[in-house]
Amino acid sequence: MDRIEQGWVGIDAGKGHHHIVLIDRDGRQLLSRRVDNDELALTGLIETVRERVMEPTWAIDLADGAAALVIGLLLHRDQPVFYLPGIAVNRASAGYRGEGKTDAKDAAIIADQARMRRDLRRLQVLDEDIAELRLMTAYRADLAADRTRCINRLRSLLLGVFPALERVLDFTCHGPLVLISGFQTPTAIRRLGATRLLRWLERRGVRRPAFPRHP
Repeated sequence: MDRIEQGWVGIDAGKGHHHIVLIDRDGRQLLSRRVDNDELALTGLIETVRERVMEPTWAIDLADGAAALVIGLLLHRDQPVFYLPGIAVNRASAGYRGEGKTDAKDAAIIADQARMRRDLRRLQVLDEDIAELRLMTAYRADLAADRTRCINRLRSLLLGVFPALERVLDFTCHGPLVLISGFQTPTAIRRLGATRLLRWLERRGVRRPAFPRHP
Protein backbone atom coordinates (compact mmCIF):
# COMPACT_ATOMS: atom_id res chain seq x y z
CA MET A 1 0.00 0.00 0.00
CA ASP A 2 1.32 3.44 -0.97
CA ARG A 3 1.97 5.86 1.85
CA ILE A 4 -0.45 8.77 1.78
CA GLU A 5 0.42 12.34 2.73
CA GLN A 6 -2.37 13.04 5.21
CA GLY A 7 -4.76 10.95 7.32
CA TRP A 8 -7.00 11.28 10.37
CA VAL A 9 -7.15 8.73 13.16
CA GLY A 10 -10.12 8.47 15.51
CA ILE A 11 -9.64 6.73 18.86
CA ASP A 12 -12.66 5.49 20.79
CA ALA A 13 -10.97 5.04 24.17
CA GLY A 14 -11.84 2.36 26.70
CA LYS A 15 -10.45 0.95 29.91
CA GLY A 16 -9.21 -2.37 28.55
CA HIS A 17 -8.94 -1.58 24.86
CA HIS A 18 -9.39 1.18 22.28
CA HIS A 19 -10.88 1.06 18.79
CA ILE A 20 -8.94 2.99 16.17
CA VAL A 21 -10.07 4.04 12.69
CA LEU A 22 -7.89 5.72 10.05
CA ILE A 23 -9.41 7.67 7.16
CA ASP A 24 -7.96 9.62 4.23
CA ARG A 25 -8.77 13.16 3.01
CA ASP A 26 -11.89 11.86 1.22
CA GLY A 27 -13.21 10.13 4.32
CA ARG A 28 -12.41 6.64 3.06
CA GLN A 29 -11.63 4.15 5.81
CA LEU A 30 -8.13 2.71 5.52
CA LEU A 31 -7.86 0.91 8.84
CA SER A 32 -10.21 -0.20 11.60
CA ARG A 33 -8.70 -2.05 14.51
CA ARG A 34 -9.32 -2.91 18.16
CA VAL A 35 -6.14 -2.65 20.20
CA ASP A 36 -5.41 -3.51 23.82
CA ASN A 37 -4.68 -0.63 26.19
CA ASP A 38 -1.11 -1.83 26.50
CA GLU A 39 2.12 -0.04 25.68
CA LEU A 40 3.48 -2.69 23.32
CA ALA A 41 0.20 -3.05 21.41
CA LEU A 42 -0.34 0.70 21.17
CA THR A 43 3.22 1.36 20.05
CA GLY A 44 2.81 -1.20 17.27
CA LEU A 45 -0.45 0.40 16.17
CA ILE A 46 1.08 3.89 16.14
CA GLU A 47 3.95 2.68 13.98
CA THR A 48 1.50 0.94 11.61
CA VAL A 49 -0.36 4.21 11.10
CA ARG A 50 2.87 6.17 10.59
CA GLU A 51 3.97 3.65 7.96
CA ARG A 52 0.77 4.39 6.01
CA VAL A 53 0.48 8.15 6.59
CA MET A 54 3.18 10.82 6.40
CA GLU A 55 1.28 13.32 8.56
CA PRO A 56 -1.40 11.61 10.66
CA THR A 57 -3.71 13.68 12.86
CA TRP A 58 -5.07 11.90 15.92
CA ALA A 59 -8.32 12.59 17.77
CA ILE A 60 -9.68 10.96 20.92
CA ASP A 61 -12.82 11.15 23.06
CA LEU A 62 -11.03 11.06 26.45
CA ALA A 63 -8.28 13.34 27.72
CA ASP A 64 -7.15 11.40 30.80
CA GLY A 65 -7.72 8.19 32.75
CA ALA A 66 -7.83 5.18 30.43
CA ALA A 67 -6.58 7.34 27.53
CA ALA A 68 -3.48 8.63 29.34
CA LEU A 69 -1.15 5.93 28.03
CA VAL A 70 -2.00 6.26 24.35
CA ILE A 71 -1.95 10.07 24.58
CA GLY A 72 1.45 9.98 26.28
CA LEU A 73 2.86 7.62 23.65
CA LEU A 74 1.57 9.85 20.83
CA LEU A 75 2.87 13.09 22.33
CA HIS A 76 6.24 11.50 23.02
CA ARG A 77 6.42 10.87 19.26
CA ASP A 78 5.43 14.48 18.48
CA GLN A 79 2.08 13.41 17.04
CA PRO A 80 -0.75 16.00 16.99
CA VAL A 81 -3.60 14.81 19.23
CA PHE A 82 -6.98 16.55 19.46
CA TYR A 83 -9.80 16.09 21.96
CA LEU A 84 -13.41 15.51 20.92
CA PRO A 85 -15.60 15.03 24.03
CA GLY A 86 -17.84 11.97 24.18
CA ILE A 87 -20.97 14.14 24.25
CA ALA A 88 -19.90 15.74 20.96
CA VAL A 89 -19.42 12.26 19.46
CA ASN A 90 -22.95 11.30 20.52
CA ARG A 91 -24.43 14.45 19.01
CA ALA A 92 -22.54 14.00 15.75
CA SER A 93 -23.54 10.33 15.44
CA ALA A 94 -27.08 11.30 14.38
CA GLY A 95 -25.66 12.55 11.10
CA TYR A 96 -23.94 9.26 10.24
CA ARG A 97 -25.60 6.25 8.72
CA GLY A 98 -24.93 2.70 9.78
CA GLU A 99 -25.59 0.41 12.70
CA GLY A 100 -26.23 1.70 16.21
CA LYS A 101 -23.57 2.79 18.63
CA THR A 102 -20.41 0.65 18.41
CA ASP A 103 -16.78 1.32 19.22
CA ALA A 104 -15.85 1.12 15.54
CA LYS A 105 -18.58 3.57 14.52
CA ASP A 106 -17.59 6.03 17.26
CA ALA A 107 -13.94 5.85 16.24
CA ALA A 108 -14.91 6.53 12.62
CA ILE A 109 -17.01 9.52 13.68
CA ILE A 110 -14.13 10.91 15.76
CA ALA A 111 -11.77 10.57 12.78
CA ASP A 112 -14.23 12.25 10.41
CA GLN A 113 -14.94 15.09 12.84
CA ALA A 114 -11.20 15.70 13.20
CA ARG A 115 -10.93 15.79 9.41
CA MET A 116 -13.67 18.41 9.02
CA ARG A 117 -13.46 20.59 12.14
CA ARG A 118 -10.91 23.23 13.07
CA ASP A 119 -12.17 24.00 16.57
CA LEU A 120 -10.95 20.91 18.44
CA ARG A 121 -8.65 21.39 21.39
CA ARG A 122 -5.12 20.14 20.88
CA LEU A 123 -3.79 18.13 23.79
CA GLN A 124 -0.42 18.89 25.33
CA VAL A 125 1.49 17.33 28.19
CA LEU A 126 4.07 19.11 30.29
CA ASP A 127 7.62 17.77 30.17
CA GLU A 128 7.45 16.58 33.79
CA ASP A 129 4.25 14.66 33.05
CA ILE A 130 5.90 12.92 30.11
CA ALA A 131 8.89 12.06 32.30
CA GLU A 132 6.56 10.63 34.95
CA LEU A 133 4.70 8.59 32.35
CA ARG A 134 8.00 7.19 31.05
CA LEU A 135 8.96 6.16 34.59
CA MET A 136 5.59 4.51 35.16
CA THR A 137 5.66 2.56 31.89
CA ALA A 138 9.28 1.52 32.46
CA TYR A 139 8.40 0.34 35.97
CA ARG A 140 5.44 -1.62 34.61
CA ALA A 141 7.69 -3.25 32.01
CA ASP A 142 10.20 -4.20 34.73
CA LEU A 143 7.43 -5.75 36.83
CA ALA A 144 6.18 -7.76 33.87
CA ALA A 145 9.71 -9.00 33.11
CA ASP A 146 10.28 -9.96 36.77
CA ARG A 147 6.97 -11.85 36.84
CA THR A 148 7.89 -13.76 33.68
CA ARG A 149 11.29 -14.71 35.16
CA CYS A 150 9.66 -15.90 38.39
CA ILE A 151 7.12 -18.03 36.50
CA ASN A 152 9.84 -19.58 34.35
CA ARG A 153 11.93 -20.36 37.45
CA LEU A 154 8.91 -21.84 39.18
CA ARG A 155 8.16 -24.05 36.21
CA SER A 156 11.74 -25.23 36.05
CA LEU A 157 11.74 -26.22 39.73
CA LEU A 158 8.34 -27.92 39.56
CA LEU A 159 9.37 -29.80 36.42
CA GLY A 160 12.08 -31.56 38.41
CA VAL A 161 9.68 -32.57 41.20
CA PHE A 162 6.24 -33.01 39.64
CA PRO A 163 6.31 -32.89 35.77
CA ALA A 164 2.64 -33.91 35.41
CA LEU A 165 1.50 -30.96 37.53
CA GLU A 166 3.83 -28.53 35.75
CA ARG A 167 2.25 -29.45 32.40
CA VAL A 168 -1.31 -28.59 33.44
CA LEU A 169 -0.91 -25.52 35.65
CA ASP A 170 -1.16 -21.97 34.35
CA PHE A 171 0.95 -19.82 36.66
CA THR A 172 -0.51 -16.59 35.30
CA CYS A 173 -3.62 -17.47 37.34
CA HIS A 174 -4.14 -17.18 41.09
CA GLY A 175 -5.29 -20.74 41.81
CA PRO A 176 -2.18 -22.67 40.68
CA LEU A 177 0.07 -20.37 42.69
CA VAL A 178 -2.01 -20.98 45.80
CA LEU A 179 -1.93 -24.73 45.16
CA ILE A 180 1.83 -25.06 44.97
CA SER A 181 2.30 -22.77 47.96
CA GLY A 182 0.98 -25.68 50.04
CA PHE A 183 1.63 -28.81 47.98
CA GLN A 184 4.49 -29.43 45.60
CA THR A 185 4.78 -33.23 45.35
CA PRO A 186 2.53 -36.06 44.12
CA THR A 187 2.70 -37.69 47.56
CA ALA A 188 1.44 -34.58 49.36
CA ILE A 189 -1.53 -34.15 47.00
CA ARG A 190 -2.47 -37.84 47.08
CA ARG A 191 -2.26 -37.89 50.86
CA LEU A 192 -4.69 -34.98 51.17
CA GLY A 193 -7.16 -36.29 48.60
CA ALA A 194 -9.29 -34.49 46.03
CA THR A 195 -12.15 -33.48 48.31
CA ARG A 196 -10.01 -32.00 51.07
CA LEU A 197 -7.76 -30.29 48.51
CA LEU A 198 -10.77 -28.59 46.94
CA ARG A 199 -11.87 -27.35 50.34
CA TRP A 200 -8.35 -26.19 51.13
CA LEU A 201 -8.25 -24.12 47.92
CA GLU A 202 -11.74 -22.68 48.47
CA ARG A 203 -10.82 -21.52 51.99
CA ARG A 204 -7.96 -19.57 50.45
CA GLY A 205 -10.17 -17.71 48.02
CA VAL A 206 -9.64 -19.82 44.89
CA ARG A 207 -12.82 -19.67 42.83
CA ARG A 208 -13.89 -22.83 40.99
CA PRO A 209 -10.68 -24.70 41.87
CA ALA A 210 -9.56 -27.45 39.52
CA PHE A 211 -6.56 -29.73 39.45
CA PRO A 212 -5.39 -32.92 37.68
CA ARG A 213 -7.46 -36.02 38.37
CA HIS A 214 -4.42 -38.26 38.52
CA PRO A 215 -1.43 -36.25 39.76
